[in-house]
Amino acid sequence: MFRQILRASFAVAAFCLAAASSAQNISVATGGTGGVYYPMGGGLASVLSKYVPGMQATAEVTGGSVDNLKLIGTGKPYVGFSMSDAAQDAFKGEDKFKSGKVPVRTLAVLYPNRMHLVTIEGRGVNKLSDLKGKHISTGSPGSATEVMAFRILEAAGLDKDKDVKRERLSVAESVNAIKDNKIDAFFWVGGLPTAAVTDLANTPGTKMKMIDHSEVVTAMNKKYGDLYIEDTIPKTAYKGMEADNKQATVMNILVANANMDDKTAYNIVKTIFEKRDELIAVHKEAENFKLDNQKTANSPVPFHPGAVKYFTEKGLKFN
Repeated sequence: MFRQILRASFAVAAFCLAAASSAQNISVATGGTGGVYYPMGGGLASVLSKYVPGMQATAEVTGGSVDNLKLIGTGKPYVGFSMSDAAQDAFKGEDKFKSGKVPVRTLAVLYPNRMHLVTIEGRGVNKLSDLKGKHISTGSPGSATEVMAFRILEAAGLDKDKDVKRERLSVAESVNAIKDNKIDAFFWVGGLPTAAVTDLANTPGTKMKMIDHSEVVTAMNKKYGDLYIEDTIPKTAYKGMEADNKQATVMNILVANANMDDKTAYNIVKTIFEKRDELIAVHKEAENFKLDNQKTANSPVPFHPGAVKYFTEKGLKFN
């Protein structure tokens, strides 16, 4: 009897060990807590853990796209949000990735990331050129906000090091800084609405202003490729906006390392699109997760073979 119990105990232990070894842990690299990446990443981690057998996903706060791409480059089990311009730099080994190319692959094209150039009444900023001599934030280190902000300043003929006093703050930190009269304006690229910007717009006694800058898109695309779109932030996005904001937009993509196995990539993409309603409940930008957007023209980075397999099953064609 004792031997039977002992054998049964060993069998249970072996089963538990096998189950543990088959568990798949993955981290979702997001962004700062004041933006869209973080809540969206939390929602993504939740649906992956819930619906992909054996997967346990957790969301991780990061500096943003550049940091996320560097994490992808470690080869560890990460998926991450990135703006397409930063992902292109990582893939080609340019700009902030001159130390080496990242073997990054696209899992899905997600939603448009809209550049916000934000100020408040009384700071003397009414157009892009008014930033000269002002104290501004161009985004946190490791963020694609910083990458795109530098390109906008460059296209506007402003020197990021000589023509402005520059801080490197997250969107939440930027909002606090402008409230405390420490900066005059800030750049932030993100989805609509962004919680921190909503907070600023709803602050009593403060009139938030969004500065038009779509006029620099042509110059940006001429230098960096057709990554940017002349777009608008509708005046309904934030309280107090008097008109639609004419701005520059870039697409967001979800990325992984090329070493991710095809089955895992397939399951992640399948879950995103089949459980999209649960992600929309987390943030409405998930409404833009559309099969029609999954095309090579929308991503400067090659799609992962596992993603291609899923999209091909849905009738999409890839070159």
